Amino acid sequence: MKQVSCLHSIIEHLIKPDNHPMKHSLQASTSQQGATRYLHLEQAFHFASGGQIPRLDLAFETWGELSKDRSNAVLILTGLSPSAHAASSEADPTEGWWEPMIGPGRPIDTDRNFVICVNSLGSCKGSTGPASENPETGKPYRLSFPDFLIQDIASSALLVLESLEIKQLHAVIGPSMGGMSCLALLQMKPDVARHFLAISTAMRAEPFGISIRSLQREMVVHDPAWNGGAYTDSKWPETGMRLARKLGMISYRSAEEWKERFGRTVQNRYNERLFGMHFNIESYLESAAKNFIRHFDPCCYLYLSQAIDLFDISSDFENPVLAFAGTQLESALIIGVETDILWPNRQQQEIVEVFTANGVDSSLEILPSIQGHDSFLVDYERFCPAVGKYIKSIT
Repeated sequence: MKQVSCLHSIIEHLIKPDNHPMKHSLQASTSQQGATRYLHLEQAFHFASGGQIPRLDLAFETWGELSKDRSNAVLILTGLSPSAHAASSEADPTEGWWEPMIGPGRPIDTDRNFVICVNSLGSCKGSTGPASENPETGKPYRLSFPDFLIQDIASSALLVLESLEIKQLHAVIGPSMGGMSCLALLQMKPDVARHFLAISTAMRAEPFGISIRSLQREMVVHDPAWNGGAYTDSKWPETGMRLARKLGMISYRSAEEWKERFGRTVQNRYNERLFGMHFNIESYLESAAKNFIRHFDPCCYLYLSQAIDLFDISSDFENPVLAFAGTQLESALIIGVETDILWPNRQQQEIVEVFTANGVDSSLEILPSIQGHDSFLVDYERFCPAVGKYIKSIT
């Protein structure tokens, strides 16, 4: 995959009025399957770093009612692997990936807000990505899919807002990679939202996280079944994906949690494995990996992982504050977690400092969760009150 040499020129391209997707007539159609809605862009989508695809599908779901003046919309942009199904609904009663957070009377209250969750461009959960069929060949794109950036995810999300005729969001919310996508969105269109909630995210990838993700990608592409990206359902790079997921889980959680949760408890599962699988923590990682292997496409995983590493929202600016000059945000809450080793607290502090310097009423809240980076997905005892308090304060 190609490297991007100058992100600043890419950002300039994206924020030029003539290139902004919201400035053009949207040539698109929509469809719906259960709760999931699809925006079908019936024209070429151009990527920031070059390349294009002839058409684009974006999956999204909504909860609540859009007010007559369209002022109560809340957009959620996701981390690397979630779908658009963040919460259950009448159309799809299955539990969503952020179920305790979204709904009537919940922290992101759908009695008051119209909530939208978009599945990221490049994913394999409904939106177009490397696993999608190339309409020009009838085969999956795989490695022929253009390299993309977090800025492209943000740009595509704007298309969903345009299709819904939403000119300004009440709030934009992003955990993990989704927070990066939100930052790109806010830079691209300074008046896109009045409020911003970021969780366990950062303005750029740092060497520790890059090293983890780089090793994960190496594990996948060195699996014999990878076959230069020409893997099949019968010959899937399972070992590479399994090892990559295990390494990911180690970085997503914390040593404190696992000491408390597993200790040195010995178990008898997977005894056929040589030099391993003696402890509960090992079988936990094995189960987590097996649940992921066939539920996420390897190419999508690699492309999204690379997009995270290439992200640096203030690249080539004289200082990070200038990256958000002109923002029209009224407030921002940035939440971090004490035990997050992927996105350490200094990175959340930097976001607060940058927005404060630009006149935004910004605050930082560091939660004492022990589940590491994944805390926002599991520690609802702490996260629900923190998110709910902020959303209520801006409503």
